[in-house]
Amino acid sequence: MRSLEILVVDDDDADALMISEALQNAKRGATVNRVADGREALDYLFRTPPYEAAQRPDLILLDLNMPRMDGRETLAAIKSDDRLKAIPVVILTTSGAAPDIVSSYQHRANAYVTKPFGLDEFEATVRTIDRFYGEVARLPPGD
Repeated sequence: MRSLEILVVDDDDADALMISEALQNAKRGATVNRVADGREALDYLFRTPPYEAAQRPDLILLDLNMPRMDGRETLAAIKSDDRLKAIPVVILTTSGAAPDIVSSYQHRANAYVTKPFGLDEFEATVRTIDRFYGEVARLPPGD
């Protein structure tokens, strides 16, 4: 059981705050970094300014509906890059639409989770993701 380095990619400030709080209050106390869209996520992952000191995340929680570069494009970019494709990406979004689910898995998402509407359910869902990737799954080594 180890603390995870998690990158949250979500343009919704309230959702990002709830995700961060749920992760930081979990047993392992994950290190959480957040960016607001796909372009920022790729800058973070490729360590381009202002993210030169960014740590490679163990896990990415990715929203689909964001401005500039949405989650679909971001997922495709991550999973097509040899340096990034081993990082697990969990789609965490409000969309339960079948085309979004199918497309996400076709672009090699590791999981697709619909954000619950209630605060308690939302936190429980995020903690379940954290528990699975922190205690059950074996993750590739960082860089």
